[in-house]
Amino acid sequence: MKIKIEIDESAEETELTIRCKKLDENVEKIKKAAENIDKEPDIAFYKDNVQYFPPLDSVLFFETSDPALCAHTADDVFQVKAKLYELENLLPRKFVRVSKSAIVNVRSVYSVEKNIASASVISFAGTHKQVFASRNYYKLLKQRLGERRFL
Repeated sequence: MKIKIEIDESAEETELTIRCKKLDENVEKIKKAAENIDKEPDIAFYKDNVQYFPPLDSVLFFETSDPALCAHTADDVFQVKAKLYELENLLPRKFVRVSKSAIVNVRSVYSVEKNIASASVISFAGTHKQVFASRNYYKLLKQRLGERRFL
């Protein structure tokens, strides 16, 4: 795939053109990503029967805990009325699945303590909260952490 950027100071708005031999799954993914680049998903957070709308960047991770799905910020926990797999498809690329029960905001990750024998421990800056990354998801987490400056 070739990427070419042309700067036109007379352009009124940014235009993205995708030139391809055929429309395939990768082209569709690129199109969808470009269309949703400025859009944040509309996710409602609940706590004590009150609905909140914190910025998505403030969410450190989402984690399932019986019976609900919880969104953790540095100093609070909210319930989300969705399934983890639904959120995985809805959230932007800066969020990555790290286990069967957790999705992490890679921009908020402070450290990853790798453990070859079992799950790795993910820590976040400015809070005591931690979440575990399973070996099955570690490779994707490592890849997204490497891309972090572009997310």
